[in-house]
Amino acid sequence: MSLLIFLIIIAVASATAAYVRLPLLASTVILALILIVWHLTSHASALSTSLAWGLFLAVAIPLNVTSLRRQLFSNHILPIFRKLMPPISRTEQEALDAGTVWWDGELFSGAPDWNKLLSVRTTRLTTEEQAFLDGPVEELCRLLDDWDITHHRLDLPPSVWQFIKDSGFFGMIIPREYGGKQFSAQMHSCVVSKIASRSITAAVTVMVPNSLGPAELLLHYGTEDQRKYYLPRLARGEEVPCFALTGPEAGSDAGAMPDTGVVCRGLFQGEEITGIRLNWEKRYITLGPVATVLGLAFKLYDPEHLIGKQEDLGITCALIPTSTPGVEIGSRHFPLNSAFMNGPNSGKDVFIPLDWIIGGPAHAGQGWRMLMESLAAGRSISLPALSTGAGKLASRATGAYARIRRQFKLPIGYFGGVEEALARIAGNTYVMEATRTLTASAVDLGEKPSVISAIAKYNLTERMRLVVNDAMDVQGGSGICMGPRNFLARAYQSIPISITVEGANILTRSMITYGQGAIRCHPYVLKEMRAAGHDDLQRARIEFDHALFGHLGFGFSNAIRALLLGLSNSRLAQAPVPGPERRYYQHLTRLSAALALSSDIAMMTLGGSLKRLEKLSGRLADVLSQMYLASATLKRFEEDGCHQADLPLLRWGCEDALYRAQCALDGLLKNFPSRPAAWLLRVLIFPLGRPFSPPGDALGHQVAELILAPSPARDRLTRGIHLPTDLSEPLGRLDDALTKVVRAEIVEAKLRNGVQNRILPKASGEALIKEALKYNFITPEEIAILQQADLARRDVITVDSFAPAELIPKISRG
Repeated sequence: MSLLIFLIIIAVASATAAYVRLPLLASTVILALILIVWHLTSHASALSTSLAWGLFLAVAIPLNVTSLRRQLFSNHILPIFRKLMPPISRTEQEALDAGTVWWDGELFSGAPDWNKLLSVRTTRLTTEEQAFLDGPVEELCRLLDDWDITHHRLDLPPSVWQFIKDSGFFGMIIPREYGGKQFSAQMHSCVVSKIASRSITAAVTVMVPNSLGPAELLLHYGTEDQRKYYLPRLARGEEVPCFALTGPEAGSDAGAMPDTGVVCRGLFQGEEITGIRLNWEKRYITLGPVATVLGLAFKLYDPEHLIGKQEDLGITCALIPTSTPGVEIGSRHFPLNSAFMNGPNSGKDVFIPLDWIIGGPAHAGQGWRMLMESLAAGRSISLPALSTGAGKLASRATGAYARIRRQFKLPIGYFGGVEEALARIAGNTYVMEATRTLTASAVDLGEKPSVISAIAKYNLTERMRLVVNDAMDVQGGSGICMGPRNFLARAYQSIPISITVEGANILTRSMITYGQGAIRCHPYVLKEMRAAGHDDLQRARIEFDHALFGHLGFGFSNAIRALLLGLSNSRLAQAPVPGPERRYYQHLTRLSAALALSSDIAMMTLGGSLKRLEKLSGRLADVLSQMYLASATLKRFEEDGCHQADLPLLRWGCEDALYRAQCALDGLLKNFPSRPAAWLLRVLIFPLGRPFSPPGDALGHQVAELILAPSPARDRLTRGIHLPTDLSEPLGRLDDALTKVVRAEIVEAKLRNGVQNRILPKASGEALIKEALKYNFITPEEIAILQQADLARRDVITVDSFAPAELIPKISRG
């Protein structure tokens, strides 16, 4: 065997071992066997053989003998790593420790196991849940008049408030033993999504008590006495809850919270007790103006050491009846004309018992961890569901409008520019529903997906913005004229609210999605950080060595996988299904290797400064986000039964995600501070150039067609929203008119053929119909079809107008 052949075999074997991720010892044995074969079959000199064996053993022995490896390498690297490791604040550490890693860990692995994803059973609604969705939820939707709510009352009617309370909407997540519904996260999400298609105000009112609020915190951390007292009252609607976290000086930076509680002695209901004296100022608190019980986050101090040795106990959460002396609450904010209850509250020298701390005194100082874990679940459900409901409404209603509305004698949906917007509306909605469903199922599996919830919240609210903006462009004048006929304007107005709350999107993208994702989802980084933080030096050295060399092997494997998958256009990757979606699984596997490799190079070259380079970390977050959205899209297609009619939606969603991820990687490489590292990454990730393109025009045409006419595919895309049959409702009118217009188009085509074949004289409108009837070219029944369609079309395109006095809001609770 010649030396060249031997080197080629060594290179191929090493690359193969790295690609399939063989353990270090197994790889070493394989290389040793190759070396033995070369030694026995080659005519190399004794010197060459000795040098080859010497080099092999010099590398193999230190790498495989861990005690020697630690002495030579990792024990010396550990102190350097400790110095380079970025400082982590207490709140950051608690955020890192909160929640769980789920499918996001697989996406960060460089080799995701797609069978794990496909084996996850999406939560199905129980008979009881479906009955509630078809009964009380539908009834609530019928009771809602959004124009009356948002223009005249600036509030829900008292009868609607009472219906929400009496029907148990505030107790959806509360267990049955406490009088609640004990619904699944999927059901909670479905309820919010359906109500959001009818009224954003009502959706927010229902979703807040069931997400980040006192009930969620009590369920996981409350004492049994707290649960027994509050949960039944919350479930019955006797208590209206809110939770106060954000203040003037502390939004995203909870560590800057100036709100304080001091442990001290004081009088409570005439008795001297050890309690907490609170001072706070909060704002943007949803349901605050009508709340009867206030969840409050504050920093707790114990200067007299009345409950322990520690003075600064940290962020703590307590439940406070709003009737407590010193609590100021009731005034309202008015966020972009939205009518849901939101406002500031404050307290001065409010004295409360220690057992009002959620979980009792034992949970003092654990508030931030409690909030982060609860937010991971709540953020997975509420805003993704609301955003998806808006997307479905836009898809169904604006798609119908684009077929009904005509210009230049054609439905406007047939024009290329409008068709482009319709494709984005339908494609984004398909992806949003897929992401909503998968994320809620993760919560039902017991996960608290802190990173995935951030991905879902950020991306679905952003896509809601895109969908509603496109829908407004298509609706034109009918979209901007406010009134009972306008189904879109209030959703358009509320978009910035969703973008802002539960973590502003700008910070969610860069600080949570990647800031937490790079550490939590990476298989070795958190292990290295924890090992480096050990006080026991011997334990630190052992654990750090294991994590460090695992990390090095992981990085080398991803470099090889990224290169080989790039050279093969992803064809070396395995896919779990043989159908047309197979290539998308392969491409996502390639992106997984690229993301893991890019992250390792970024953390290695930039160190702690990556935390501050938010433009770079934001792009890495985009790659992870798009991979998750594409994963959810593929999962949905399989769960729905792989309908061929839905294939354009699947293709659009995946191709859009792949292209966006590619753009994010390209932007990362163009702006990477270390140019040699950027060049190396580009060679490994894009060895043959950038392979992905955005969805093409032909595909966009297929997607847009799906929402321009009634069909099972259109119904699947928009299932789960409220579908009124009353023709006084905007969506009811649109669905009715769409059916009539499509049916009338057959008669219209018949008339056009008559004119073209000179059977009928050239004419239009009523004149043509009269001529056709005169020649018995169409029947009276066909004339009725045309007339009904024309009346329905005119009704749809009519917009509201008002006498000046009618525009004055009539604020009333009667």
